Amino acid sequence: MTKKKGVLEFIAEHRFLHILLSILMGFLVGAVFLVIMGLSVGEAYGKLISSVTNLKGFSYVIVYSIPYIVVGLSVAFSFKTGVFNIGAEGQFVMGSMAAACVGILCSGLPGIILIPLCFIAAMIAGAFWGLIVASLKTKWGINEVLSMIMFNWIAFYFSNYIAGIPAIHSDGTAEATKNVAAQARTLFPNSFIQRFNLAPTFNWGFIVAVIVTIVIWFIIEKTTLGYQLKAVGSNKNAALYGGIGVNKSILTSLGISGALAGLGGALQLLGMGGRISVFSSQEGFGFAGIVVALIGCSNPFGVLAAGIFYGALNYGGSKLNLVGVPTQLISVIVGTVVFFISISIIFERLKYVGTKLHRDTPKKPAVPEKAEGSDKK
Repeated sequence: MTKKKGVLEFIAEHRFLHILLSILMGFLVGAVFLVIMGLSVGEAYGKLISSVTNLKGFSYVIVYSIPYIVVGLSVAFSFKTGVFNIGAEGQFVMGSMAAACVGILCSGLPGIILIPLCFIAAMIAGAFWGLIVASLKTKWGINEVLSMIMFNWIAFYFSNYIAGIPAIHSDGTAEATKNVAAQARTLFPNSFIQRFNLAPTFNWGFIVAVIVTIVIWFIIEKTTLGYQLKAVGSNKNAALYGGIGVNKSILTSLGISGALAGLGGALQLLGMGGRISVFSSQEGFGFAGIVVALIGCSNPFGVLAAGIFYGALNYGGSKLNLVGVPTQLISVIVGTVVFFISISIIFERLKYVGTKLHRDTPKKPAVPEKAEGSDKK
């Protein structure tokens, strides 16, 4: 006979519910801060929702979500091999700069050739940046987290250096690169954007993000490579005993992860920016990718949904100042969500609480059946 599960046990066994509860706690903590500041919770959250549910607002959400989805996939893919790719920020920067250089220096090529070239250059640059760290780890045992943090800063300053090269630097006074060629942009036609009143930077990069999501899901779930990477992520010693090359898997994982982060940089550049400014601080796309991967449970389709959710928070949050609410509220919500996801083991412990409650619940004593004929005198 199958034992009936209680509500707490049901919650404990479903990771998706852990994420929903974490998101709910994030908005609850945000509401507490709003009350402390004397601001209206209904007005703030109402503005947040209304700004992303109309057609133009949702088109902005899609545009904002594109780099978050692809970089989130990058981080999630490395998670499968047990490698924490905190270097996605540097890989993103290198990818976007590689795409910018190709888009500027090869401006004579038609778009059908130039756009794929920009994507390929970005993926090669991102993969190269990831493979350097992977090589340091596999050959000399250097901790990948420390080296990735260092390489993020190297990418940051290297990008600024390239932006200052005369052939790349803007011809005007702006501290930025030249604009990439018009045919390298991934924007929808202006007539289409105006007809449906969409965001001016609405582009088909989202289609690329969806295709990449499907490809990564297929690699992870349906190929031998995906099985090997997951085996290494689950237990390196067992994978090694089973004949799987652990170092080779780490190299492959960080190479593909870096290529995805670089592609995210190219999509951001060709879809929104059109050029790269000289950085005064890190933009944070790589770190946002970690958040998206956590919210999406490192599942490719979960990352797709989480990227859209994160894009909605960022765009909707930019409109909060219209009702007198500081935009930093979004950082509070996101930080709280990540915090509860990070300690989601507390939700898993609910199973034991539910079991204990079920065990300690007093049961009604069974009423003995009367013997046949016992009531006869």
